[in-house]
Amino acid sequence: MAALALATLVVVADRVTTTLAVDHLHQAVHVWGPFGLALQFNSGLAFSLFTGRSTLVTVVLGIGVVVLGVLLARVRTMTPAIGGGLVFGGGLGNLSERIVGVHHGLVADFITLSHWPTFNVADACITIGVIVVAAYLVFGRPAGTAT
Repeated sequence: MAALALATLVVVADRVTTTLAVDHLHQAVHVWGPFGLALQFNSGLAFSLFTGRSTLVTVVLGIGVVVLGVLLARVRTMTPAIGGGLVFGGGLGNLSERIVGVHHGLVADFITLSHWPTFNVADACITIGVIVVAAYLVFGRPAGTAT
């Protein structure tokens, strides 16, 4: 239940911030230190992999979200539920934008860092969630248990 609640929060946060960026971000803005805002549209996956293949990316992302949802339903401990909820919510956020967004399969990216590709809230949550799950699998899982 925690994973689903967190995933819902991620989807809402992603959709709200993306809508604000698309509606109001008309030029690049430096925020602080390495952080900035600049609107770009991405047809590919992370780091612009498979750019120009938005239909393929949407299908693969859809399958991945379904598989992750099934796996997440089996999780019984909090740490992987949190990590999985972040990844699931990020995947749903990006998938929803590809399917119902007004940019024909493109995802709006708007958060910039020095020397790093532009990303959005869903992408950040996916990255953090993967790190949480990986750290749990490497360091935090009690001996003899499975998730």
